[in-house]
Amino acid sequence: MEDIKGVNNQVDDTLCPIPDDKRMLSSTSYLFAWLGGCVSIGTFSLGASLVAGGLNLMQSALAIALGSLLLVVCLVINDKLCYTTGVPYVVQLRSAFGMNGTIFPALIRAVPAVVWYGFQSWLGGSALNEVSKTLFGYDNMILFFIGFQIFQILLSLLGFKGVKWLENIGAVFIILALTYMFYVVFTQYGDVISTKLIHIEGSWGLPFWGAVTSFFGVNTAVMLNCGDYARELKKGYSNKKRAVVYLLSMLPPTLFMGMIGLMISVATGIMNPVVAFSTAVDNKILVVMTLGFIIFAQITTNLLSNVIPPVYALVDIFKIKYRTSAVTVGLLAFCTFPWKLIRPESASGLDLFVLTYTAFIGPVFAVLTVDYYLLRKQKISLNELYNADGAFKGTNYAALVAVFIGAACAFIQVKLAFFMGSIPAGLAYYVLMKRLPISKPFTKGTVFEQAS
Repeated sequence: MEDIKGVNNQVDDTLCPIPDDKRMLSSTSYLFAWLGGCVSIGTFSLGASLVAGGLNLMQSALAIALGSLLLVVCLVINDKLCYTTGVPYVVQLRSAFGMNGTIFPALIRAVPAVVWYGFQSWLGGSALNEVSKTLFGYDNMILFFIGFQIFQILLSLLGFKGVKWLENIGAVFIILALTYMFYVVFTQYGDVISTKLIHIEGSWGLPFWGAVTSFFGVNTAVMLNCGDYARELKKGYSNKKRAVVYLLSMLPPTLFMGMIGLMISVATGIMNPVVAFSTAVDNKILVVMTLGFIIFAQITTNLLSNVIPPVYALVDIFKIKYRTSAVTVGLLAFCTFPWKLIRPESASGLDLFVLTYTAFIGPVFAVLTVDYYLLRKQKISLNELYNADGAFKGTNYAALVAVFIGAACAFIQVKLAFFMGSIPAGLAYYVLMKRLPISKPFTKGTVFEQAS
């Protein structure tokens, strides 16, 4: 690994490469981190949104599985640079977008994270409120939402060490809770599920592929900054080994969550999974235990998936310290109005939100992939990534223009946003890097260097 000392004295330690001997996560801890991080009540709600698509049970399960498998492939593609060098996502962006051009793609990842942070916290507060109503008859959703968010802000100040121990503890309990929830829903509402989900024709058309995109899209934001977590994984794991870890940590829980959300909403007619499940179980102790698992899941997901990306973005953009950034992100989550994304009668707001930001995430992913694999042949100078006056100085407009071209194509059919946006963005970036005069300085170290 190259020595970056002296290259940029203003680099915050948070964003410096993590050397091999400082990495915290074994393969087991890494698996538990991803498992805990992808357990999201938002995924339950996304499963509930499949009701409107008219898919049957088999089509829904297949759509969820395909979306998850596609995500695993993309994770292995995009985590390699950060895993190899130890740099975070906001630094990874510099080779394609330039030192000054990283703000927009960093915010493309950070803004959805802040919104999900607020949404997950609202659902966690909702679960706390349900516990309070069940045990004490006290109902105060606003109070529990605020208290839950303040607690998470305090946890986020612990940094990645706090993430590690919390995810390791939580993973086993979360799997047990998901298994129990699936059992309860299927045994109590088997007849309704059979009538409304199994014995229907469903659709293999746009609703099906829209569901694939949605369940891929619900975690595509994490796909962009997966390097933030891969940089903490100890060295020695090949692409295949990391793929197995991603597969085991993401496919089973996502399938469980999506199917539970779909079945409970069909059975009860309630789109909020927290409220729906609390009404589905008539045992007070079991309700409280299950809601406790839901609360824990929100914390593990927020700390891994929704705190680190915007915190790193603020550290990079505004040159502030990690703790200041963590508190700021937590306060911003209050301002996202998460209760607007899912209402008692519909979860369509959440689905639209996921599909919309996926329209931009796909093109950013495509640009990074083309830049690293096709143009630079997986060879990037670590010194240059931290050198404000080096090869990546300024803004690479080829990357930004390519992202907007891809996003425009994605919005032609937002239900297929990732697929519609990624290929045009990748092609546009390749052509613009070859032809756009203003981007010639960024061709240094690429296959176009001699031509420039």
